[in-house]
Amino acid sequence: MLEPVIRDKCGVVGVFGNSKAAELTYFGLYALQHRGQESAGIVTSDKGKFHLHKGMGLVAEVFSDKEKLADLAGKIAVGHTRYSTAGASSLINIQPFIITNRARNLAIAHNGNLTNSRQLRNDLDARGSIFQTTSDTEIILHLAARSSKRTGTERICDALNTVKGAFSLLFLTENGIIAARDPYGFRPLCLGKYRKAWVVASETCAFDLIGARYVRDIEPGEVLEITEKGLRSFRLADKTKQACCIFEYIYFARPDSKVFGENVDKVRRRLGRLLAREHPVEADIVIAIPDSANTATLGFAEESGIPFEIGLIRNHYVGRTFIDPHQSIRDLDVKVKFNPVRGVLRGRRVVVVDDSIVRGTTSRKLVQIIREAGAREVHFRVSSPPIISPCFFGIDMPTRKELIASRRSPAQIEKYLGVDSLRYLSLKGMLSMNCLPDTTFCSSCFSGKYPIEIPRINGDRNNKI
Repeated sequence: MLEPVIRDKCGVVGVFGNSKAAELTYFGLYALQHRGQESAGIVTSDKGKFHLHKGMGLVAEVFSDKEKLADLAGKIAVGHTRYSTAGASSLINIQPFIITNRARNLAIAHNGNLTNSRQLRNDLDARGSIFQTTSDTEIILHLAARSSKRTGTERICDALNTVKGAFSLLFLTENGIIAARDPYGFRPLCLGKYRKAWVVASETCAFDLIGARYVRDIEPGEVLEITEKGLRSFRLADKTKQACCIFEYIYFARPDSKVFGENVDKVRRRLGRLLAREHPVEADIVIAIPDSANTATLGFAEESGIPFEIGLIRNHYVGRTFIDPHQSIRDLDVKVKFNPVRGVLRGRRVVVVDDSIVRGTTSRKLVQIIREAGAREVHFRVSSPPIISPCFFGIDMPTRKELIASRRSPAQIEKYLGVDSLRYLSLKGMLSMNCLPDTTFCSSCFSGKYPIEIPRINGDRNNKI
């Protein structure tokens, strides 16, 4: 079976102050499709009246009927595209969520994962809260509704001071947008300007598509209110050390995006150069596992002097149904997704660069394909350290026992993959790529050291230890 990819939970987009807010949000979500391909939705506020459309599937599929998009009237909009990391994959969990509280509407879109969701949900349930979904995001709405604070923004801050974990959030109110990021800054969230309108998105590639200008990041622990009165910033009570997810640079974010204040393309090239310095090898060509490893491979080639070649062609039209982890086809899965360029590989000593190895099953099959195409030697290089621990902060990552590096040494993995050599970028080397001295990264999936205490609850799907 094709090894399931590591998935980020979601992408969020918000627009304030444009008559085509829903359309701009749609295109923003389209740019963020890589962050979630399970479901999508957009909610708008038109003079206090909310309009919502959401469904299962890709952004273009959910909004294939253009009249649905046209029906989303208003100058304020919030959109969401999702993978599930907390809560089942079903219609009830599609975001944005809407509630009515104190005679006012409030919607929410969430990228991240709450680590104390089980405790909070049990407590709220005991106090009479009625949940409509199985998503941890709904907990935030219940907490805000129960808050005794005076204004809507203050109630949201009160709720966010109660939850723990990763959250980059967009709230749609009747007259504005509220953007919020957890004090650790796990997930990215940035502010932009489109003509006279404000735009908020998970990545700057969403700005590029609609012609918006990047202004700044939403700061860790910041709650930013956007209304006709302008911008107003609040701070959450918790002051802690940043822990920006380094996997955003390694894998998740698009290479043309700027996240955490740095261009993703530059960081990945830097990782590839460091990998070449740490683990040189004599070879004829270097190839990437497309597409997320392309940029790191260019860095490796530049530093090593080994020519970069296109050795694998990725089929971008493989349907999601085909790669469902429950599908029964076992032999053709990787071959459908990747095809070797035999004329490039035949008789060559090949360096294969990938951004990470999770279970190792796909990597092993790719090595077999490359050898069958005639490669004389296959050397595997990984532009990140071994993944030894699962993530609890918004990444759909396997359990510890499913991670090959948690139970096998690099030498054993080398033998399992069937390569002439396997080398990973060191943890020290990976962290040294940071040129932003004020930014600290979460690397818990590589080190096993979490910035937040992780609850161990038997039977909890998120308890992946």
